[in-house]
Amino acid sequence: PHFTEEETKEQAGKQHSPPQGHTVAEPISDPGPVECQLEKKLSPEVIFGGGGEGDDLGAWKFFSFSDYLCKPEDNIYSIDFTRFKIRDLETGTVLFEIAKPSASGRLPRGEVDTSAGRFVRYQFTPAFLRLRTVGATVEFTVGDKPVSNFRMIERHYFRERLLKNFDFDFGFCIPSSRNTCEHIYEFPQLSEDVIRLMVEHPYETRSDSFYFVDNKLIMHNKADYAYNGGQ
Repeated sequence: PHFTEEETKEQAGKQHSPPQGHTVAEPISDPGPVECQLEKKLSPEVIFGGGGEGDDLGAWKFFSFSDYLCKPEDNIYSIDFTRFKIRDLETGTVLFEIAKPSASGRLPRGEVDTSAGRFVRYQFTPAFLRLRTVGATVEFTVGDKPVSNFRMIERHYFRERLLKNFDFDFGFCIPSSRNTCEHIYEFPQLSEDVIRLMVEHPYETRSDSFYFVDNKLIMHNKADYAYNGGQ
């Protein structure tokens, strides 16, 4: 989920100080969509050259995407992420939480920057890299169309090395509904040398999040990460 800079600042001001080892996210300017000469219907098979599960990622296995593979208007289902929370499952500690303001506090549709909110920057401390299992709870709304086979494939990289591929199903969402689910992230166990490099090279750790409905790409979000907070 991605939120605008104003929404993140407003929520951050309301939160208590984050637990030791963690800081809040900082949205940054969206570089904007880049046209890609790819098929109109982008399925996981087209993007990854395989099913998109596990390590079966075809020719793109070790590379992040520098371009956005779809436009904001491809989200024809009006899926809108409204709340996001990350917690350490071993301790129950909430690491990060943010929510969008109510609809009454938003700009009219004609004034919304449709490219905003697709790129977010996170900063954590090195302790985050040693977490084992994290729960990510997301709340989202859908428009007046039913959403079938809603799926997210998320890939995390350090430089051009694939660290982990996550594949989650949201299932079916009825029209005009508000939905909540928690996905479990089992983090890869990193060597001390890799952790040191990731701390020493902020924002060279990146992720791509691809959202599909009925096997067609409708959203593509990006993030980058630093793990040198508190130093």
